[in-house]
Amino acid sequence: MAKTRILTGITTSGTPHLGNYVGAIRPAIAASRSTDAESFYFLADYHALIKCDDPARIQRSTLEIAASWLACGLDPEKVTFYRQSDIREIPELTWLLTCVTAKGLLNRAHAYKAANDANREKGEDADAGVTAGLYMYPVLMAADILIFNAHKVPVGRDQVQHIEMARDIGQRFNHLYGAEYFVLPEAAIEANVATLPGLDGRKMSKSYDNTIALWLPASALRKAILGIVTNSLGIGEAKNPDDSNIFSIYQAFASADETAAMRQAFADGIGWGDAKQKLFERVDAELAPMRERYDALIARPAKIEEILHAGAARARALAGPFLDKLRYAAGLRSLLSQVVAPSDRQGDTQAKAETPALQPVVFRENNTFAFKVLDAKRNVLKTQDGFVDAKAAMAAAREAMQVLGAASD
Repeated sequence: MAKTRILTGITTSGTPHLGNYVGAIRPAIAASRSTDAESFYFLADYHALIKCDDPARIQRSTLEIAASWLACGLDPEKVTFYRQSDIREIPELTWLLTCVTAKGLLNRAHAYKAANDANREKGEDADAGVTAGLYMYPVLMAADILIFNAHKVPVGRDQVQHIEMARDIGQRFNHLYGAEYFVLPEAAIEANVATLPGLDGRKMSKSYDNTIALWLPASALRKAILGIVTNSLGIGEAKNPDDSNIFSIYQAFASADETAAMRQAFADGIGWGDAKQKLFERVDAELAPMRERYDALIARPAKIEEILHAGAARARALAGPFLDKLRYAAGLRSLLSQVVAPSDRQGDTQAKAETPALQPVVFRENNTFAFKVLDAKRNVLKTQDGFVDAKAAMAAAREAMQVLGAASD
């Protein structure tokens, strides 16, 4: 039975904080250990360009986020972990999808509408400051998902629309080109994911500048926690844990027994200083071993680069042959393959879904890559191994296809 493909993207536009760890990193890594799923995790640096125009920040964020996920236990041997910009098939698929996406669909995207509304409130042109990147964001996200035919995409409720749009775009492509090329993804709504309050009590977010960075040294972490805003209740006065930022963060890290003990301490009138110290000790106990791994990783960017390249090779071994199939479907074909007469849109669509006369397949074999060239009946016409990466194997496969195609003429 085929495994369910689950895909998660992480935008590389900032430094990870405690809210990211509790709300995204920790649960996603736990889910990645499931034997029933095939997991894809990617660093969404193309998406970061929409939000950030500081190249150094994007590069640094990519390093910090990759190191964070690895330090927290993501196993790159058991999942496909890659950098979005290393998958050249993604921007090409974005263009193929752009050409079948209705402008009206993009007009309804929440982020674009919010930017329009904000401009109108200020009395400015509705599209002032709106880039084509922001407008096309849903198509790029659709390409991220559809290139690997992901079945499920874990998202918060505010991102469900993007998954629905990916379904619409994929379905439109399938309809136009007469075959079920794309699996239509489903949103896996993360309804129970913890949301941490920040230093000021609002949701912990870079937008509010109220975050506690994930990998602060112990002394700096303690200082940040001591800065959490509390009320004026003193030692000996009972405190409501359900209204406390300190308790909310503590609960996200503590066991059930520890949480119950802290709840009792609040009822008994624990002082805010003692409560903050207990919070620091509990958070640091969980993060300290991972912080050591993080520091070791962040000092070896070449090692992280090697891991990302290996993940990209695995991803491209899937994406490359699939994109070749999509290119053929859209009419971007070698002239050495059979030339098909234009079909009547009202008539039979079989010609559109016709299998390419020659098709390359790239795959991993031991520690190298290999390719096969198949004919329309899936017979193997040529195979070769020993390539260092998927890109080299695909290039050789395409050369072989040209030779085979010329020989058959």
